[in-house]
Amino acid sequence: MEEFTINTKQQDNIDILYLNGFLDAHTSVELEQYFEKLLADNKYKIVVNFDKLSYISSAGLGVFMAFIETARNNSGDIKLCAMSEKIYNIFDMLGFPILFEIYKEEKSAIEKFS
Repeated sequence: MEEFTINTKQQDNIDILYLNGFLDAHTSVELEQYFEKLLADNKYKIVVNFDKLSYISSAGLGVFMAFIETARNNSGDIKLCAMSEKIYNIFDMLGFPILFEIYKEEKSAIEKFS
């Protein structure tokens, strides 16, 4: 099984998460804990970069659903970017583009917070 890591950086009060590897039922707990910490620290402007993510399961998708409302209720959002076609198709099949803003490039996602 491929491992999962989250790398982060901050830019203009926006937290950017870089997901790497496999996001499934086992590894989604790590992402969930990361979101919980961000929101507990009153950080509601989040960009998630999927460039290095090779797989996402329904459990992984559920993590985003669990936190989007809290972010938006606090004048923030979770914007998604840099998805491979394979990952985007999974999001699209489940109707996520209606709920989430998805951008081809990280720069575009960051600019939308301005």
